[in-house]
Amino acid sequence: MRASYKKYQLQFTRPVLTSRGAMQYKNGYYLVLSDGERTGIGECSFIEGLSIDDLNRYEDVLAMVSTALNEKRKVVSGLSGFPSIAFGLEMALADLKAGGKKLFFSSLFTDGKASIPINGLVWMGTKDFMLHQIEKKLQDGFKCIKVKVGAIDFADEISLLGFIRQKFPADVIEIRLDANGAFHASDVFKKLEALAAFNIHSIEQPVKQGQYDLMQKVCFESPIPVALDEELIAPVGISKTELLEVLKPQYLILKPSLLGGFGECNEWIELAEKRGLKWWATSALESNIGLNAIAQWAYTKNTTMVQGLGTGGLYTNNVSSPLYVTKGHLHFDPKARWGILPVIG
Repeated sequence: MRASYKKYQLQFTRPVLTSRGAMQYKNGYYLVLSDGERTGIGECSFIEGLSIDDLNRYEDVLAMVSTALNEKRKVVSGLSGFPSIAFGLEMALADLKAGGKKLFFSSLFTDGKASIPINGLVWMGTKDFMLHQIEKKLQDGFKCIKVKVGAIDFADEISLLGFIRQKFPADVIEIRLDANGAFHASDVFKKLEALAAFNIHSIEQPVKQGQYDLMQKVCFESPIPVALDEELIAPVGISKTELLEVLKPQYLILKPSLLGGFGECNEWIELAEKRGLKWWATSALESNIGLNAIAQWAYTKNTTMVQGLGTGGLYTNNVSSPLYVTKGHLHFDPKARWGILPVIG
């Protein structure tokens, strides 16, 4: 088996804004494994400023992984601090084992006979830009809208939510919010009370991760059910079990690229379900390579929750794939072919 890695840079159709700042493009790597007949591809996808991967050492670690594989040595350590590489390796090995067809979990989804309900993601921006996105998502048939909050004027965000609820009651459109840790101890409860007036399904990560006392209070007192997202990425000084026991959230958001792969996500799911907590998977700006693997895995979990797997259309140079979205559902066309990877060099 020969291993190599290739860098990519995905260009956003327009700059995207989060509470962590604006992004013009998305960097990442593909890990490529070949045995001479088959080729397995895994995506190592990180988000600068959010992933815990040490980006200064990233290529060195990828080189170490490739060398170990080329010398027929198992990669058994050194990836705990590089969850995106661990997931990319898991994906590449699984793809190679499956014949390089990017079919990880055979199911009705990959047969083209079933689909996955997904939310329509509304990115931060000017009020007019966000309003345009909301209208487009509703026209496209989405029944669940996820709105990023925390980067523009709060009064404008309230106005946008009012626009949705004026036209669509909660039994028609489900609204999820994602604050990406934008609220503070001084304003979080006041803002949650104001947002709750619009019958919100949930809010992701209202305050920054690692503030366990504050987050515990937020989870207990919030009028909106709380979903943990960034909080699950390398908890400091606390185990998975302790985190759930202490904070007692209502939902978990699982991102395999940021958590270290499907094995880690399965552990979170087992712990959550033992406690009666619900969860859903969310893509973390992967290209269609990573999105495909996550979607196939999510379908096998037999959850009824709407998933957050619709980011594949954000880019101008994404690899073409069998994935497509219609009427708020992600589909897989088994007759479609994969395109060429958008690698650099």
